[in-house]
Amino acid sequence: MLNKAHLINQFKKTMNKKIWLIAAAVIAILLIAFSIFSPKKNETVAVTATVMRGPFEILVYSTGQLESENSDNILIPEKMNDRQIRISSLTITDMVDEGTYVDSGAYVATLDHQAVEEQRKAALDEMEKALSEYEDGKIDSNLTLSNQRDLIVNATLDLEEKEIAVQESAYEAPSIQRKVEMDLDKAKRKLAQVKAAYELITQQETNKVMRRFINYKQVRERVEALNQLMDALIIHSPHAGIISYYQYPWGGAVKTGSRVSQWEPIIATFPNMNTLVTKTFINEIDIALIKKGQKVKIGIDAFPEKELPGEVVSVANMGQLMPNSDAKVFEIKIKVNGSDPELRPAMTTSNTIQTNSFKDTLFIPIESVFNNDSMSFVYLADGKETKQIIETGEENENFVIVRQGLTQGQQIYLTEPEDAESFALAGMEIFNDILRKKEEEKAKKAEEEKQRQLQQKPMELPQGIQMPNVTGAVIISK
Repeated sequence: MLNKAHLINQFKKTMNKKIWLIAAAVIAILLIAFSIFSPKKNETVAVTATVMRGPFEILVYSTGQLESENSDNILIPEKMNDRQIRISSLTITDMVDEGTYVDSGAYVATLDHQAVEEQRKAALDEMEKALSEYEDGKIDSNLTLSNQRDLIVNATLDLEEKEIAVQESAYEAPSIQRKVEMDLDKAKRKLAQVKAAYELITQQETNKVMRRFINYKQVRERVEALNQLMDALIIHSPHAGIISYYQYPWGGAVKTGSRVSQWEPIIATFPNMNTLVTKTFINEIDIALIKKGQKVKIGIDAFPEKELPGEVVSVANMGQLMPNSDAKVFEIKIKVNGSDPELRPAMTTSNTIQTNSFKDTLFIPIESVFNNDSMSFVYLADGKETKQIIETGEENENFVIVRQGLTQGQQIYLTEPEDAESFALAGMEIFNDILRKKEEEKAKKAEEEKQRQLQQKPMELPQGIQMPNVTGAVIISK
């Protein structure tokens, strides 16, 4: 029994050693296989793409805002345009919320009463002063003219005395007669002078009083205009409709706290929801692609399921700086074709502008194209290590058109291969053809510029000056 137990223990020990040896051998084999077949750290995996053929679109994306193409404006009171008012602008102190539906004659906004009241009080004080000056002027004129009439009466009496003295001197000595006659002539001249002075003073006093009356009248009319303006500071709706805040061209809107004036007279608008446009801004890099008449797909952020067709109707000639940025953008307007009762002004739109499209053309990913000076090329993934020169065309955000150098279905590398230096360059005839086209285009533009200059109207010289037929001085004829 002891021998049997001993043999069993020996067998178990032997089997345990074999199991451990087998397990160690398996682990060693797995480690060797992993080290052989696993990719090395510095080894890169080549990614390829296929040359594709099919429709190709060049799209520009932008975000815009809906607004009415045609709208009726609610303007400042007409009296604010009166020059007598002397109020250049007023603040909107209260205004209904945007999107409010109002009936005809309903309340819309209130303009600053305090500013007008201050002007009205100042005008009333000025009117009282002008009236007082006018009344004082009439009294002063009456006193002046009364004194002047007394002078005429006195001069007339003096003349009569001189005439009597002449009559009484008929029997006096000649020298006395002569003296009396001279006194009579002086009296006549004095009377004539006093009468002439009376006419001038009358005209002078009349003009003085008239000027004061005109000043008083002008101030009085200004007070009346200010009173009329006070009554018109409550703005009412001219007809029924939805109120929309007027959007400034440079951004922002007219609302409570904004100032309105003769030069910016719009308080609010009634948008025509049947003719909507979306206003958006395109950066200066993409603006050269945008043309009138291009088709647009318009998405409404508030209604993601809606998509409306549109068309570019205007492109700004001048760029503008974006607020708080150095980027320049150009304003464009896109007309919304059709209408939707759920659309509202100021809704945000996502616009996809189709600047160009091709029904059937070759194209490849932009990442697969490499450039060396003026040469564009790709790396062919055909096992022949070829660096193929290509002629590229238009591109969008992901792909570029291939005009020459590739065929449909070819495989190309998206990244530069590790052994790119060993790839042989092919397609020099394509590169030479590209250079030839560039030279032809350059010569064509030069010829067009030459023809344009020849067709320009020659400069007209002043009359009497003509240019000589040969090199020399300008001829001036007399």
